[in-house]
Amino acid sequence: MKITKLFNDFFDSEKAGGFVLIGCTLLSLFLTNSIWSEEYLSIWHLQIGSHSFEHWINDGLMTIFFLLIGLELEREIYAGELSNLKNALLPIFAALGGMIVPAGLYLFLNYGTDTQSGAGIPMATDIAFALGILSLLGKKVPISLKIFLTALAVIDDLGAILIIAVFYTKDLIWSNLLISLGIFVILLVMNRLKVRNLIPYLTLGVVMWYFMLNSGVHATITGVLLAFAIPFGNGNKKSTSYILQHFLHKPVAFIILPLFALANTAIILNSDWHYALSHNYTLGIALGLIVGKPVGIWLFSFLAVKLKISQLPEDLNWKSIFGVSFLGGIGFTMSIFITLLAFSDGEHIDNSKIMILVSSLIAGLIGLLYLKASLKIRN
Repeated sequence: MKITKLFNDFFDSEKAGGFVLIGCTLLSLFLTNSIWSEEYLSIWHLQIGSHSFEHWINDGLMTIFFLLIGLELEREIYAGELSNLKNALLPIFAALGGMIVPAGLYLFLNYGTDTQSGAGIPMATDIAFALGILSLLGKKVPISLKIFLTALAVIDDLGAILIIAVFYTKDLIWSNLLISLGIFVILLVMNRLKVRNLIPYLTLGVVMWYFMLNSGVHATITGVLLAFAIPFGNGNKKSTSYILQHFLHKPVAFIILPLFALANTAIILNSDWHYALSHNYTLGIALGLIVGKPVGIWLFSFLAVKLKISQLPEDLNWKSIFGVSFLGGIGFTMSIFITLLAFSDGEHIDNSKIMILVSSLIAGLIGLLYLKASLKIRN
């Protein structure tokens, strides 16, 4: 199977970034619960202009993360796994199952309560963590499985972005939203006019972000819109999209996501912290990530193939799909991100973060051990 250098770069940066995220999470939890807790927490509450440092990370730097995700999705659509409809439908259906079933399980426990807004939390997959765990298996992993998980996670993130835009939008300020969308139209026109210079795209992208930030729609949506406005061309090393995507790999993996992890896993663990895992909303998160994700991904994939909507790659079997489905239950970055939008109460947020960490760990370990046992060593 043909695999591009840019996909390898994306995979390598994401898997390495996954290990960095683990280290940052452990460091953040340690510092938050140490004698340096007050000083450490004050870093993220530091005011920079009209917002805290944490806010700039979540609404500003994370837009760049979504820009990278958008560029990878664009590449997959034009030249990757999603460019062939028959191949694309398998991860598309898998991602749909991985969103619908976890959300359904969460709502089963929380519908009609003040925590039902958290239904989007277990719908997300963390690309960096998932690919990082998969990479631990080395040569055992078929290329098709790497591509399947990457495409699944990218589509999953797109779904999360749409959910954020539709369900987690505050009161709209239509004037700012229309200005932001107007700038997006200008960027699309520039694309059609074959403007290849990155500077005007990035400059107008910042302006679009500013108005989106002040519109009520979450500003990170700007990153995906900008990605699809940037010219893809033929996708070679000289194309505008390739140049930007290649440049963003390391800053996102080793600066932006680690900062997000450090800022958003600063959770104070009291002696009775485990009681936080017994609420309906935290149980909904656990059920969604540990059970809903693997069941939804595997079941929808199975149905897509059996109904002849899609086809299973020759070097994959249903055991490997089931194993990698558990890796889809590693929520972390996106799940925490949606938690910040779903809840405003600090207790709900911290309890949800704890359950996301615990559930992601369990899902990742199950996936790793299952795949290790089921995959044959590949030469």
